[in-house]
Amino acid sequence: MTAAAPSSPPVRRPRARRYGAVAAALAVVAVAAPVPAVAAPAAPVGAAALEEVMFVGNNWEGTVDVIRSRGDYARLGRVNVVPDKQQRLWEIYLNPIKLAFYLGIQQGPGEGHDQLVDDMYTTPDGTALVASRPSFADVVSIDLRTGAVRWRFPVSGFRSDHMAVSPDGTRVAVSASTSDTVHVLDIDTGKQLGSFGTGDTPHENIFTGGGRYIWNMSIGDVNSSLDAPSQDWTKGDRKITIADAGTFAKVKEIDMRPRLDAYGRSDLSDAVRPAVFTPDESRLYFQVSFFNGFVEYDVAGDRVTRVATLPKNPNTTEDRTKWVNDSRHHGMSISPDGAKLCVAGTMDDYTTIVDRSTLTPGPLVTASKPYWATVSGDGRDCVISESGADQVTAISFATGQKVVSVPVGDHPQRVRIGHLPAGWTPPAAR
Repeated sequence: MTAAAPSSPPVRRPRARRYGAVAAALAVVAVAAPVPAVAAPAAPVGAAALEEVMFVGNNWEGTVDVIRSRGDYARLGRVNVVPDKQQRLWEIYLNPIKLAFYLGIQQGPGEGHDQLVDDMYTTPDGTALVASRPSFADVVSIDLRTGAVRWRFPVSGFRSDHMAVSPDGTRVAVSASTSDTVHVLDIDTGKQLGSFGTGDTPHENIFTGGGRYIWNMSIGDVNSSLDAPSQDWTKGDRKITIADAGTFAKVKEIDMRPRLDAYGRSDLSDAVRPAVFTPDESRLYFQVSFFNGFVEYDVAGDRVTRVATLPKNPNTTEDRTKWVNDSRHHGMSISPDGAKLCVAGTMDDYTTIVDRSTLTPGPLVTASKPYWATVSGDGRDCVISESGADQVTAISFATGQKVVSVPVGDHPQRVRIGHLPAGWTPPAAR
């Protein structure tokens, strides 16, 4: 089937001005016994009273919607993840440096809005939701019965970002964007277990090897307007950092620049954005800044093996300074059998299911600024967040067609699988 770009993209909110100058051994990994990729931690043994659900972080609103993880994806409730908002704002207003970064985040990555929830996971017992809050530069644990803050961890620097949870659900890794650090926390207590340094502006985190390693992808300075290909070198030190999840020592650093050059794609940015491993962790698929497509990387061979260019929407501006945080496409997931990839074409207003063997895209499903992609609880669908339409949409891996859309809060971004006590009632409804 030949895919055609959407003819009339949905109306998108106006974008605010960019952030500007406010924010001043692989071989060991490759030979480790392959393990199945884990999209979310399994419910703990003996926890028969837990129900699998899906969490949707409404970044500009500071809320998380709870929806069914499969089927009709019906909305079950909403959680406020900024119950301490006024206290946090007073702390910021009384500190000129914090205030400068807060306003920079608001006018840059936030597109004129606060960034109040980026990423989230539940504790193994399903009683708390742990969320990163970029504008408040912290990670908090919200009691899912009372809605109160259980613990709060301020990250180093001035902004928190993407997180990852270990396969056993006990540890959470969070990127501290402005300090080039990943903190690893005990998910129940918020105590820091360790940390490690990264490249400039750490972003995506992934646990591999059954929880033995943490891969971090740094994206460099995405807030400058130096976006022309000839200015790519100004974006900073971008690399993948692989750390031992037990000792937090660096195992390897991977700079994709020479690897992309060797493949003949010196035109591509080496800023690795959202990424997914195959179930056996032998291949890594990732998006890079400014590119309408993705890259395939052979982990053991340490080389780029294929690059897939996906359709452009003819209505998308070619002015790279207008693309949010340098990302033309942002969001990937992979079907449980590893046969299909789901790709969010963020600035091109579509999502598509890609055959992994041929890298051929399926139908282009029109979507308004899709910002993330994950897998449904039953593995049948790819679930995307449509940040421009305030909804999530499920797309069938089998057919590539839209299944259903469900309204959520303001500017949904991260979508994660989690668990709640069966019969859960939202705190506000108690």
